[in-house]
Amino acid sequence: MVAKPRSRCCCCSWFIGIIVLVAVILAVIFTFRHRSSHSDDDPGSIDKNYANALKIAMQFFDIQKSGKLENNKISWRGDSGLKDGSEASIDLSKGLYDAGDHMKFGFPMAFTATVLSWSILEYGDQMASVNLLDHAKDSLKWTTDFLINAHPSPNVLYIQVGDPVTDHKCWDRPETMTRKRTLTKIDTETPGTEVAAETAAAMAAASLVFKESDTKYSSTLLKHAKQLFNFADNNRGSYSVNIPEVQPYYNSTGYGDELLWAASWLYHATEDKTYLDFVSENGEEFGNFGSPSWFSWDNKLPGTHILLSRLTFFKKGLSGSKGLQGYKETAEAVMCGLIPSSPTATSSRTDGGLIWVSEWNALQHPVSSAFLATLYSDYMLTSGIKELSCSDQSFKPSDLRKFARSQADYMLGKNPEKMSYLVGYGEKYPEFVHHRGASIPADANTGCKDGFKWLNSEEPNPNVAYGALVGGPFLNDTFIDARNNSMQNEPSTYNSALVVGLLSSLVTTSSSLESF
Repeated sequence: MVAKPRSRCCCCSWFIGIIVLVAVILAVIFTFRHRSSHSDDDPGSIDKNYANALKIAMQFFDIQKSGKLENNKISWRGDSGLKDGSEASIDLSKGLYDAGDHMKFGFPMAFTATVLSWSILEYGDQMASVNLLDHAKDSLKWTTDFLINAHPSPNVLYIQVGDPVTDHKCWDRPETMTRKRTLTKIDTETPGTEVAAETAAAMAAASLVFKESDTKYSSTLLKHAKQLFNFADNNRGSYSVNIPEVQPYYNSTGYGDELLWAASWLYHATEDKTYLDFVSENGEEFGNFGSPSWFSWDNKLPGTHILLSRLTFFKKGLSGSKGLQGYKETAEAVMCGLIPSSPTATSSRTDGGLIWVSEWNALQHPVSSAFLATLYSDYMLTSGIKELSCSDQSFKPSDLRKFARSQADYMLGKNPEKMSYLVGYGEKYPEFVHHRGASIPADANTGCKDGFKWLNSEEPNPNVAYGALVGGPFLNDTFIDARNNSMQNEPSTYNSALVVGLLSSLVTTSSSLESF
């Protein structure tokens, strides 16, 4: 009597087992195909070279920190700039020193925060895979803490700590500097649209980074971002015109790009269509459509083109997306200019294959271009777009990634000089980096003027500025490792943000999040 029921149960078990087996096989096939589409390498594996380089690159943020240091792991760094901001009764002790000196320039510092935020949002999973995500978020928060305090009221933003003329007359450690730390600000009487807008972009992007882990902090950042964007838009004027003293250091070529950049980030952070309408309505005036350019601390247009293209890839039914077409087409032109075999490839390259645009800080443009290329490649892959049309030729996402790897590899030592331009990586890297703290022994008893003996010393730096990305080679691929050679041998924090983004994108393969 029990034989038939048991027989039916047995058949059910076999049937269910077959279904489960088929499902598992299909899942394995799908996963393999999905991962292999991202790279010709071992799918999903960690690239140890890029992972090691990323770990080193992240250290430069710690080297550049001002203020009361927490969990300091840099033996030759200590507390500094503790009274910064006291002139205005605000705390500007945190933040990052800009480069090899002890200045805090708000314009490039905000750009550093925006790019670092973007890198975390896009490639935080890669950072986490090599245990560096918390480090990146800590470096970001150290910077945004400064930016929050630098914005004490809706229409006031402190944009600089220190006087560069006075600062550059000294060669000393930040821990021992005693000179007055003057402050520079923008307000309604002295507007600085590009700095206010870039800081708004930084706050908006960072608000997304901390949205889940610290909702209160995220809300604070977003509040500042909205206020700063309104301040920037309603009080238009170039900071380098209104404050001509900044022109020798970070002279702006215009503020339209920063307004578009800030509105783009605010849209991603809020999904408020007002910001999408802004980029749509102001694209013709500020977007420079059809004319690809280079992403840098001064020119946010290529980054804006890529960021808004993200929406066209992942938000197909988005209301107002037609106004983004000019951004998408220009983003494609930027990408086509980077691929070496493209009919519209830029000729701005060294014989060694490095994108080369400027003698000063030559590596900024190839690193930023490579970072954008990996982003666009991942957007294509995730959305299932297999080809990019460049005139009469088509290219794959892998072509963009191949270009990005070529720039990263050049930077890390695959170049005619066999020199790694990331300090601390590889067997040969710059030993005479133009960096005060690195050049002076931590126990040296020197002040402002007598410290110049360390600048002029013929001995290598006593402290290794791990993670510093120096300016880079000349057009002929040569490099002079001399401490006085600030053109080629001075690092900067905004370079570090870009290189962290690039290396994070190459650590392993992944798909893009369709929404932040």
